[in-house]
Amino acid sequence: MRTVYAASGNPTDPLSSIRVHKRNLPKPREGWVRVKMEAVGLNFHDIFTLRGMGIHEIRYPMILGNEGAGVLDDGTEVAIYPNLGDPDFKGDETIDRKRHVLGELAQGTLAEYVMIPKRNAVPRPQGLEAKDAAVMGIAWLTAYRMMFRKADLRPGQTALVQGSSGGVTTALIQLGSAAGFRIWATGRTENKRDLARRLGAERTFEPLAKPPYLVDAVFDTSGAATISHSLACVKPGGIVVSCGIHSEGGSTEVKIDLLHLCANQISLTGVYTGTREEFVDLLNFVAAKGIKPHIGKVLPLEKADEGLKDIWTGQTEGKVIITI
Repeated sequence: MRTVYAASGNPTDPLSSIRVHKRNLPKPREGWVRVKMEAVGLNFHDIFTLRGMGIHEIRYPMILGNEGAGVLDDGTEVAIYPNLGDPDFKGDETIDRKRHVLGELAQGTLAEYVMIPKRNAVPRPQGLEAKDAAVMGIAWLTAYRMMFRKADLRPGQTALVQGSSGGVTTALIQLGSAAGFRIWATGRTENKRDLARRLGAERTFEPLAKPPYLVDAVFDTSGAATISHSLACVKPGGIVVSCGIHSEGGSTEVKIDLLHLCANQISLTGVYTGTREEFVDLLNFVAAKGIKPHIGKVLPLEKADEGLKDIWTGQTEGKVIITI
């Protein structure tokens, strides 16, 4: 079968590790199902794999891709829930110490076929097309958990999204506007800020600009480049929700003003994807609201490296989709 995989981890030149070659079909496993892939969403996590970064040691060669949509052998159309872990873990599976996503310990979805646990193959709601369902597993599920589980916003409240053209940030803008929140967003260029407005943002700003008033929540995907600004923009008692280290250099070390954090009782929390229950709720919400996820580029499997380059160089405008 045709696949796109990481041959090794290369911290400084991750794109050099991309390979597009045929590999053997996945072998059947008890309790797992085979999915004929139709579409796969690319993510910054794929760059982490190419760089050799992860919470687990990655065994190369590793097929890339954490999410996607396809068809089971019996014809059922499914969206893929990306999280795997300890099958005996009880509670919130996103804090299972053995948790991992497809493309990390188990081979990923950038292939003609993938084998996944049966629970990870979630039937798609009627009307949710493969390309739209393909982006739900990582970026959209992360955004859904950030907004509805962690920030717990109410319609009419204001949230600032740090960014306007990435997978998570476009998902936050679209989900938040559909839910009745007042969404503000930052963007490095006028084109990016215009995209945010077209997706539902009420107001947009240049990066690190001071907003006209403090907001109820800030969603931060960049990390070191924006976290101090995010903390400065939230009102007393508000929350900053972080999901990534996507800024240039990918530094995981930041400095924050603890006096400001404590005196204003600001919550700072992180997010790692979401639960299967949240994934099902997300699919149903998107289908019920008729949301069309913003897809910036669609490429065939053989050109997946082009999409990964866009992510690595920060040239995306919404999600990049690979069709198979």
